[in-house]
Amino acid sequence: MIKNTISLVAFAATVTFGSSAFAGGHGYTGPTFDLSGKWEEFRIGFLGDEAAADIIASNQCLKDYIEAAYNIPAKLYTFKDYAATMESFAGGNLDYTWFGASGYAGLYLQDPEAGEPVMTRMQPTGDTGYYSVMVTLADSGIENIEDMKGKRLGFADPNSTSGYLIPSIELGDQLGNLDDYFASAEFQGGHENGVLAVLNGDVDASVTWTSGVGEWDEGYSSGNLRRMVDKGILNMDDIRQIWSSNLIPNGPIVLNKSLPQGAKDTMVGMKQWIFENDKECNYNIANGEVRAWVPVDHSFYEGIVKARKAKIEAAKKN
Repeated sequence: MIKNTISLVAFAATVTFGSSAFAGGHGYTGPTFDLSGKWEEFRIGFLGDEAAADIIASNQCLKDYIEAAYNIPAKLYTFKDYAATMESFAGGNLDYTWFGASGYAGLYLQDPEAGEPVMTRMQPTGDTGYYSVMVTLADSGIENIEDMKGKRLGFADPNSTSGYLIPSIELGDQLGNLDDYFASAEFQGGHENGVLAVLNGDVDASVTWTSGVGEWDEGYSSGNLRRMVDKGILNMDDIRQIWSSNLIPNGPIVLNKSLPQGAKDTMVGMKQWIFENDKECNYNIANGEVRAWVPVDHSFYEGIVKARKAKIEAAKKN
């Protein structure tokens, strides 16, 4: 398997270091860029992967640091699904979202000028990718993908990379027409809901995202399984992994393209400052352990954009 890695390069930001009028930044001393008088508020959007209350709680520290870095109020917005987040971003109503690669591709295909990918996470191994995995109940009797023939499969969301785009392509290449292979293949309303559907017996297996490295009983080092273990709603002894995709590019932090360049550079520096100075906050906002935040641009996602475009065009023909 080819590792999808990216070099950690330096960002030269035209920013300053200092204090802000906002005091909630947990002693923040990283790069700043004063947006007061230029931006009314900084709007942070999240994909509908888990309960809104959990998203808000995990990312409160991010809100505080953003206010300290930009000297303006910040607000957290959650959405019912990926499509709603993408629509809001494309409409100019968000300034920051951590998209999956397919979500970013969908946004780009809708409006190439809406958002700019600026960074992604690096796994503890140095990879800048992750995996789609299929899980079933440990006592289901399903040992591999061949045992899933005629069974019920759960996908996460139609705009999810690991929860739909990549598994639908790779499984289609391996198994043929998925509607013929599985008894059903239906969206579950997000990654967490997909795994819960397995636990509740609503589907026989579901796909979700994970770093694919680290300890199984901890839910790997990061990803949806790790988040569910941390929240106490998943015991890894209750499930079994029966399939894994090839390595997928980690999703990008996407910023409103109309933000000043200094503000974009500040975001990259701020996230690295959090990584170095507030491990608990970084763990929460990264959905697990990371080695670093690294800069990316659109070119890193061109393969996913092509795959997403091909999927859309194929659907139009059917």
